[in-house]
Amino acid sequence: MNAPAERTLLPAVFLSTFFIRLGFGLTLGIYTFYLGSTVETAGLTAAASPTIEAATVLFAGIAADRFGRLPVLRLALLLGGALLLVMSLTRDVLFLTLLSGAFGLTSASILAASLAVTGDVSARSERGLEMGRFDSFNLAGWIYGYALGLILVSVLNGTKHPEALAIGFDVGAAAVFAALATLIVLSRGQQETHVVNAFDGAELKAALLGSDILLIVLPWLAIYMLIGTLFAFLGVAGNTLSIAPWKLGAGIAAAGTLLLFTQPFYGRLSDRRGRTRVMLVGVAGFLGVLLFGSLIAVLGIAGWHVAFLAGIGISAIPALAFGPSSLAALTDASHRSRRGTTMSFYAFALAAGMALGLVASSEFYTKWSNWGVVAFFALVAAMLVVFTWLRLRRLSDEGDPERPSPTNSSSPAAAK
Repeated sequence: MNAPAERTLLPAVFLSTFFIRLGFGLTLGIYTFYLGSTVETAGLTAAASPTIEAATVLFAGIAADRFGRLPVLRLALLLGGALLLVMSLTRDVLFLTLLSGAFGLTSASILAASLAVTGDVSARSERGLEMGRFDSFNLAGWIYGYALGLILVSVLNGTKHPEALAIGFDVGAAAVFAALATLIVLSRGQQETHVVNAFDGAELKAALLGSDILLIVLPWLAIYMLIGTLFAFLGVAGNTLSIAPWKLGAGIAAAGTLLLFTQPFYGRLSDRRGRTRVMLVGVAGFLGVLLFGSLIAVLGIAGWHVAFLAGIGISAIPALAFGPSSLAALTDASHRSRRGTTMSFYAFALAAGMALGLVASSEFYTKWSNWGVVAFFALVAAMLVVFTWLRLRRLSDEGDPERPSPTNSSSPAAAK
């Protein structure tokens, strides 16, 4: 494919990512009610998807480089829709856990291939903007899916009739199949030529373990540990505070809408002001979220403590700056011929963080109650600070990090 032709694919790529994330977010929203089980059991079932995603995403990225982005995207969307349909037919915990794990493979393939396409067609001067658009659809899919799941719990009275929530999986399947149809129509007649015949050890190391790549990816591990925790506990927190699921879902959906505007803005800002500066704004925002979240865990939100919720909301706005700026920085550091593999490492960090967050936060809370939440938040904050400090230290040793030499064979400046 040439770049102008590839650009017509971006709407389908964004929709593919959005709908596969919507399907997973929706399952997170209804698992506890659908299974009629404890938070710990539902968390372990949900964690199967990001766990398998983390285990298989490297192979998905290599496949996207070897066989092309489009074949991987099409096959993964077909499989993802089929799995959601099967999920609607069973409430057996073990079987659903296996299906959730298989769904992780589809998520891995879609994320790696979609990121590679977005990076391929984005000129360096507008890469932040395009990655911001990608990130807005990626995150919004999770949030809208989770919100939709909570709304369905209320509408279908899922607390008393959990079997009725099976329709949620059907809705997710329909969305994924719609994304597949859109991709097929927009990619008709287009051929890919930039594939890699094989990977040797040196290429694999360059795609994954360069310090310029590693220190961009590792903070995502910590961030998605936090995101996994929020998804696992929001529904329970709503019940504790006597907030109807549909009200909580509507509020989450409204917050998710903000992503559609902030992510492209922050991405464009990173194009103009530099990736690292905008990434630091994001890290500061996440630390604010963790601080106010810890205060709520310890002190509650009765009386004037409700202001802590406002603190989380205010901190979340700059936190959103991290996504598009770091994705653009990662694309800058990757080579087109192995970009699918590099992006799979990013996807690995997301999936591994989500799985660790779902499991660890559930275990911490089970053992130490609210103080377990504080300990978990402290762990995430420490990881963010350490990884950010290591990156800043490396960049200070290398001069201007935002402008890699165009003569570098691994630089995307020449490969776009």
